[in-house]
Amino acid sequence: MYKSLIRPTLFLLSPEKVHHLVVKMLHIGFRIPGIKQIVKKSFAFSDPSLKINLFGLEFPNRVGLAAGFDKKADIYNHMAAFGFGHVEVGTVNPLPQPGNPKPRLFRLKKDNALINRMGFNNPGVDVFVQNLKKQKPELIIGGNIGKNTLTPNDKAIDDYLKCFHKLHPVVDYFVVNVSCPNIEGLGKLQDKDELIKILDSINQANRGMPKRKPVLLKIAPDLPIGQLDDIIDVVKTTEVDGIIATNTTTTRDNLTTETEFVEAIGRGGLSGKPLTDKSTETIRYLHQKSGGTIPIIGVGGIMSPQDAWEKIEAGASLVQIYTGFVYEGPGIIKRINQFLALKLKQ
Repeated sequence: MYKSLIRPTLFLLSPEKVHHLVVKMLHIGFRIPGIKQIVKKSFAFSDPSLKINLFGLEFPNRVGLAAGFDKKADIYNHMAAFGFGHVEVGTVNPLPQPGNPKPRLFRLKKDNALINRMGFNNPGVDVFVQNLKKQKPELIIGGNIGKNTLTPNDKAIDDYLKCFHKLHPVVDYFVVNVSCPNIEGLGKLQDKDELIKILDSINQANRGMPKRKPVLLKIAPDLPIGQLDDIIDVVKTTEVDGIIATNTTTTRDNLTTETEFVEAIGRGGLSGKPLTDKSTETIRYLHQKSGGTIPIIGVGGIMSPQDAWEKIEAGASLVQIYTGFVYEGPGIIKRINQFLALKLKQ
């Protein structure tokens, strides 16, 4: 029903309008008595084999919602009803910002892909904190933190620390986002020396908290082998708890969509099916090169249960989806969890 009726109808609107419409419908729909239970019964799937303890946290299953969907930290419990085991809210910055000029989100239907250059549009960390305090989370919450666009790189540490301190009481883990291709110059923070400065500062702040929270690093899929080796060294020499691999890609390889159409869209991060193999190979390299000592959350091009399983086989402990949720609908969460339960019991 989703692919035959709902998706074609939604795809008549621009992608960003659809996102706002879906969020509004979730807010309205979940106020109706009994809707939440119906959604859970239809889409959620639980099995003891899916539970995993990672970073000292007990995840009910292996499937999470990637950052970029819950941009205000206000629909996380709705996502729990659909069967997600964790939600990564954000990316959030210290100050509100509108993001890049519209249009900034585009579909490549022939490729089951999206191109976005959203630019960290979010209401700021104070709103995130308020929203997370309104409702007790019913699943694991990750806080994806970044710097404001106008903050120069040499002041980026201040932005990450502001978000860290304010979110610390209301999230379960943190993700340091230095890999989004839609913030000018942000990728330079993936350089070894810059990363160490940021992560050391966060680690120092973390040690001063009543309870230490896990900190993960989100990386791009376009890093050369040498830089991936640097990432492994950074993670091993700092107190970082794991890696999220990967963010969106700036490449436009192996697309079916007409070149003229893609070029007209312009810059932005590509997600979806074209990223599947690239993300999985990055996970495999990090896992093998580190000797399996670094926990990895796999994200990028998960469009089917098999895609999710391949990332776990490559070395991921958890997976996250976003574009697959858009193209395949909410049923994909249940299908992945059912498939993983069968595989994990074998």
